[in-house]
Amino acid sequence: QVQLVESGGGLVQPGGSLRLSCTASGFTLDDYNIGWFRQVPGKEREWVSCIRGRDGVTHYPDSMKDRFTSSRDNAKNTVYLQMNNLKPEDTGVYYCAAERFGSSCWFGYDGMDFWGKGTLVTVSS
Repeated sequence: QVQLVESGGGLVQPGGSLRLSCTASGFTLDDYNIGWFRQVPGKEREWVSCIRGRDGVTHYPDSMKDRFTSSRDNAKNTVYLQMNNLKPEDTGVYYCAAERFGSSCWFGYDGMDFWGKGTLVTVSS
């Protein structure tokens, strides 16, 4: 059974950093593209990053690439999202999602194959 579990969310002050984890089970990261998305209150779901399965190359929307970095540890079957200089508007639920084939991850489209349940990030003083 394929599964994604996010962790690492919590409360952080503005300007702080946080690293989220997305641990996969039932499949290996080499075979899937893994995207991070977020649901911010009052806004539509936003695409945050993608890390490509076959080579680990990452891709971000322009609005995210300065402060967010995705990486992976294949030995732990885990993808990370490093978030720096966090702002109150980054508050929301962060989800990772997997895609076997296609371009949904690379461009942030709807169409990911399956999702984790999310982890809450709160940026507040």
